[in-house]
Amino acid sequence: MIPNRRSLLAAGLALACLGSLSSREARAEDPKEVRLDWATYNPVGLLLKEKGFLEEALAPRGIKVRWVQSLGSNKALEFLNAGAIDFGSAAGAAALVARINGNPIKAIYAYSRPEWTALVTRKDSGIAKPADLKGKRVAVTRGTDPHIFLIRALQSAGLTERDAKLVLLQHPDGRTALDRGDVDAWAGLDPMMAAAEIENGDVLFYRDAAANTWGLLDVREEFATAHPDLVRTVIAAYERARAYALANPQALAASLVAATKLPEPVIARQLERTDLSQPAIGAAQAQSIKAAGTALQQAGVIPAGTDVAAAVDGLLYARFNPVAGQ
Repeated sequence: MIPNRRSLLAAGLALACLGSLSSREARAEDPKEVRLDWATYNPVGLLLKEKGFLEEALAPRGIKVRWVQSLGSNKALEFLNAGAIDFGSAAGAAALVARINGNPIKAIYAYSRPEWTALVTRKDSGIAKPADLKGKRVAVTRGTDPHIFLIRALQSAGLTERDAKLVLLQHPDGRTALDRGDVDAWAGLDPMMAAAEIENGDVLFYRDAAANTWGLLDVREEFATAHPDLVRTVIAAYERARAYALANPQALAASLVAATKLPEPVIARQLERTDLSQPAIGAAQAQSIKAAGTALQQAGVIPAGTDVAAAVDGLLYARFNPVAGQ
């Protein structure tokens, strides 16, 4: 039977209503807010928070942005694992260990290639090399790049964590403990490490820029699967902040000074050790994190049966890599 005009009109109205309903349902699936960490070891994220680029991008969709401070990779990864944030800043090696231990995250963006950690001591301590840490008290934040850096440094001297006396503290407290003489050395992290150098004359007695793994933005896998468009929006906002940072280095420094309450020379030292030019996830991060993972496996931190290369491949997620010139 050929439908009459009235039935065609009714069908059209029904389809229009259905389309409108589907649109409303899709929009209803958006989260009410997107939650990110901010950290003084992530200059791009700090500038993004200050400039409000992400808030601007999400406002048309009615999505709020909530910022949560993390004091180290360990805290950012804990927040991600608990579902307290959707995006978190962490060192590549720390993210690898977390994923191997069951934290369902993906690394989607490289916010920096830093030399942000070294082994630090007071100028009068008599400590000059990793071998000198045998039997010494060393402040460290477990589950972070400085912790992994310490393990690798000890390993280079034929030592393990058990040969030193680790004092577990968050990064700022580690610096304070060194200043007070409560510990003999500290696995440092910028900008607190730069402050220790400039303000106290502390010595970075062991450095290895290649053993610093990348600063990566991680996302909960569940969030990335459910909201890939929002992941792209976050990365686009990060890219806007990174471009702004490169074009306005004084503004980047001022942002860090305001957040850390540290003097300009300290922040300048941090930034001179921080490369913001390589945001895409790829072979460079894979090589760095695999080297760290292999060293950690040899040290017994990662189980012997773990396929480190496969774990790195599972962590790094290039699907959302920023497009040049976007």
